[in-house]
This record gives sequence, structure tokens and C-alpha cells, in this order.
Amino acid sequence: MSRTRRPHRWRLALAIAPVIALVAACGSGSTDSGPQAQLVLKVADPGNSGPLAVAKRDGSFDKALAPLNARVEWVTTTPGFSSMLKLFNTKELDVSGAAFSPVVGALSKDVAVRIVAVQDPAGKDQSGILATPDSGIHSVADLVGKRVAVNPAAKGEYILLKALAQAGIPADKVTRVPLQQKDAASAFATGKVDAWSSFLVPYQEAKANGGVEIATEQSIGSKDNSVVVFRTEILDAHADVAAKYLEVLQGLTAQQHANPAEFENVFEKTGPRALSGARLADAVRVGGEATVPRLPSASDATDLADVVDRFYDNGVITRKITAADIFYDLKAKLSPEQLATVQAGR
Repeated sequence: MSRTRRPHRWRLALAIAPVIALVAACGSGSTDSGPQAQLVLKVADPGNSGPLAVAKRDGSFDKALAPLNARVEWVTTTPGFSSMLKLFNTKELDVSGAAFSPVVGALSKDVAVRIVAVQDPAGKDQSGILATPDSGIHSVADLVGKRVAVNPAAKGEYILLKALAQAGIPADKVTRVPLQQKDAASAFATGKVDAWSSFLVPYQEAKANGGVEIATEQSIGSKDNSVVVFRTEILDAHADVAAKYLEVLQGLTAQQHANPAEFENVFEKTGPRALSGARLADAVRVGGEATVPRLPSASDATDLADVVDRFYDNGVITRKITAADIFYDLKAKLSPEQLATVQAGR
């Protein structure tokens, strides 16, 4: 009985052998692993204005990233980088604009993000401190004993601390109310806070609705410069994608500087998101001041230290963040050709 079965077993082994070889060839040691999955780069949605809005409309990033087997996905977020930290932690967001201050705050909470590019200061009258019309506040000195809304460990808190220091007022003489931009807007409009340290669109809207401007980033000598931030895991694994993203952003920002009107009301000319009149004219002016993102320099480390020291000295963070902690060394990850292209985009 056993003798008649042996030939069958032998033939079965011969039939299985090629299958085993094929499986082995497809294992982790194989150099032919097949097509890799496309990288989906998740970018904070830009709304109705700016270089990113034009890129979204025209598909600029997808065209540039296609040769690298990558594309972008636009993610709806709330105003303010500090309100997006959960999205970075859960890998629902990979890239966003920001400023030094909220990235310092993020790193103090071990959120794995890094800065790849910095923009020289522009539009520093677009952020500051507003008082409610009925508060009786007309200067930074009048904030003593008052409640001021700030987005914590971020730009709003930095602006307030910087303004108080400039005026020689101890920070503990003012009550900082930690609120993200959306909630702060409501608290300010309903008089639940006396003032609001805010920035960009929410600041401009509150100012247009009667908020009393008592300080701006310009007037206080803010060092909280604008930056481009990536999730660190993306930078480590896909530095070429980050470099190409930055290259496209540089080109679009240069275009905005030259033709700022083309970068306003990108999707909607009318409606809640569209600007008109004085606010549109002001936005076009600021767009004309736009500076092109560039790789971080030694002077950026000095500006960063001002933000870090302000937060550390006032107990906002418990350890000092350094330039090495916060600036990603993209130069070290790029080929000479890639680096030259990014540096040429300044």
C-alpha cells in the first residue's frame, strides 16, 4: 500500500515546489515588492485665500507630487495650529502653516512635528490684542485685573505675554483665559472676557465688528514668525515629498507677492467667506507683503529663543525647547539638486 502512494507524494512535492519558490521570492527579502502605495499628504484646508487656496484650485501640488507617487488631501480644521494638535497625533493631518509659538507648545506636549521653513515677518498688524467696546480698556496698562482670552501655549498667549512685558506689567496681574479661537470669538462677542489676544481672520473679523485694538504684533516687536510644519514621521520617510511641497509653496508665494489680488476670494467672490471693501483692500495689501518660505537660519534660532524664553519664564512650558528640537534638518536629507531647487526658491 505504501509503495503505491510514494510516487504520488513525489509528484505532489514537485508540483508544490514552484509555488513555494514563488512565495519566497515575494517575501521581505525580495527586491521586487511590487508597486508601493501612494502617499496621501494630508494638508490643512486653506479656505478662500492665499497660496494654498490657489494650489487647491489648480491642483498644483498633485501635479508636482505625482512623479513621487504622492498626492494631497485637504483636511478641514479649526482656526489656530494649537487646535489641530490632536489631528497630528492621530495622523489625520501632516502639514500646516503655523508660527513659532504653537509649535513650541506642541513639542512641550510631545507632539511629533517639526518646522521645515520660516517666513520673514510680514503683515504684523494682522494680529494683536482687542478689547471689547464696553470694557473701558484703551491700552495694555488697562488690562490689569482684566480677563483676556488666549489660545494657550500658542500665538495668543505669546502676544499677551510679550505686550505685558513691554509695558512692564507682571503677567500675574492679568487673568489669562485659555480658549481656542472659535470659543474665544464667542466669549469676546458676548462679553465673557474683557479682551482677546488673537490673530489673522478671527482677529480681523472681531476688529471689523467693533473690537478696540490696543496692541499689534508690530507694536510689541513680536518675534513669532510664520512657519511651515510637517509631521516628523513624514519628514523622516519622505523628505523628497516635503522638499517638493516646499518648492511649490515657494513659487506660489512669490506669485502672491507679485499679484496679491489674484490670491483673494479664490473660490467664492461673494458670501460669508468672501472679502469686500476695506477688508479686501487690506488683505491685498498684506498679500503684497508676503515673504517666500525658506529653510531656517541662525537668525531664526534667535527669534525662536524669544518665544521659548517668554513661555518658560511664565510657566507656560516646563522645559526649554531648542532650535535643534524644533527645526528639521531637511538639508541633510536632500540630494544636492533637491537642495539647490529649494534654496533657489527663496
